[in-house]
Amino acid sequence: MSARLTAWAPGGFPEVRPGDDLAGLVGDALAADGAASGDPLAEGDVVVVTSKVVSKAEGRVVRAADREQAITDETVRVVATRARPDGQPPLRIVENRLGLVMAAAGVDASNTPEGTVLLLPEDPDASARALRAALRARFGLDRLGVVVTDTAGRTWRDGLTDIAIGAAGVDVVDDLRGGVDAHGRPLSATVTAVADEVAAASELVRGKADGRPVAVVRGLARHVRAGE
Repeated sequence: MSARLTAWAPGGFPEVRPGDDLAGLVGDALAADGAASGDPLAEGDVVVVTSKVVSKAEGRVVRAADREQAITDETVRVVATRARPDGQPPLRIVENRLGLVMAAAGVDASNTPEGTVLLLPEDPDASARALRAALRARFGLDRLGVVVTDTAGRTWRDGLTDIAIGAAGVDVVDDLRGGVDAHGRPLSATVTAVADEVAAASELVRGKADGRPVAVVRGLARHVRAGE
């Protein structure tokens, strides 16, 4: 039998503001999409949500006349710096308060009101758990995963990709160590980054400027847990 992975992103998602009921907005988008397509959210699905809308709903928009100071405030240690030829401040690769190593500590100055910046969610795993609980209750599902994503670069690789910064109800890694490959050789180092791969796959259908901050990835039920 073939193995199949499906991903789609509902359209028509509204602009999110501090204090909004994000679970309600996500649920409404998924319900409307399911009614239109005849393919509602199902057991074993993974709902993927960008950190930007999570941060906006949680009020992580802060006033900052200078983005550089906000980056400094969110930095635990500087990993590397890179000069920029256009006269802008150097690009900083840092470890932020969440333990993530990324450019500019994940501080985002795009699609926010003038004079403000957007910080990452304070606790992305808790955000994912809250979303999962609300969506499971609304859609009557037991096995449902939620992944919260952000965009990051990769060492010695061109381009950006989405990675998981928070998750609930889904195996974030698949540890194959102790097993054997197709030729019977022992696997001693293979740990697959499941949640990161889900995040990257979902970005292909969400896009960066299409107003689609939510996606569903189907076909990974073996990595989605039931209950709490």
